Amino acid sequence: MSSYKNITLEHNSGVLTATISRPNSLNALNIETISELKTLITEVYDNPEIKGLILTGEGEKAFVAGADITEIAKLNEANARNLSETGQEIFAMFENSAKPVIAAVNGFALGGGCELAMACHMRIATENAKFGQPEVNLGIIPGYGGTQRLTQHIGKGKAFELMMTGDMISAQEAKQLGLVNHVVNNKENLFELSNKIMSKILSKAPLAIGMIVHCVNANFSNEDGYQTEANDFSHCTNTADFREGTAAFLEKRKPEFKGV
Repeated sequence: MSSYKNITLEHNSGVLTATISRPNSLNALNIETISELKTLITEVYDNPEIKGLILTGEGEKAFVAGADITEIAKLNEANARNLSETGQEIFAMFENSAKPVIAAVNGFALGGGCELAMACHMRIATENAKFGQPEVNLGIIPGYGGTQRLTQHIGKGKAFELMMTGDMISAQEAKQLGLVNHVVNNKENLFELSNKIMSKILSKAPLAIGMIVHCVNANFSNEDGYQTEANDFSHCTNTADFREGTAAFLEKRKPEFKGV
């Protein structure tokens, strides 16, 4: 495993839990941490021992409270474009990972933190979590895909409202809007439920899980989602996992998927 300055890792039974650790700045995403996130998700892609990723923030106050404003204040038109495109590229790697990625959101998920959580496949939050895209308060807009993903998750009208006002919403409201899958009452239960869901996903056919990610995201990347689904559906039938899954069902036993 790679070593990180701003991210701590715990690997258990194929599940990598990565904790963004900049507690003095509420885990804000500086350029260094963004770079480490790229290294992290690349390792998830490439390391066969990693089956799934749970992403969280250190402490009780914040998942990620936003970008590092001391760096944001120094941006100009040229380097801002580069920062935005780099962040979009890295967050898309989380979104398109064939291995499941769960955001375990504790406390504030604002600005870049909300964008990072939205790039994960699902979000589980504690009751004290807050979500928002408050960039308008700084005279800018979301730059890591927030204008696109927030609209996809909660619809155009509500996304306009949150981004134009800069308002935060509670975990419960985020759940009602479809931004959050589950809300739990404390951080202990946050990890318990995140690991429970991850364990259930990892008991399924890995190639099929990856193809679900591909198909769901196809509709948001100018692909024909229905054609992608038909293609991937047919590809599944050429895998050993398909033969194992159907045989196990007919033989009334638990399947043993190998990811081939």
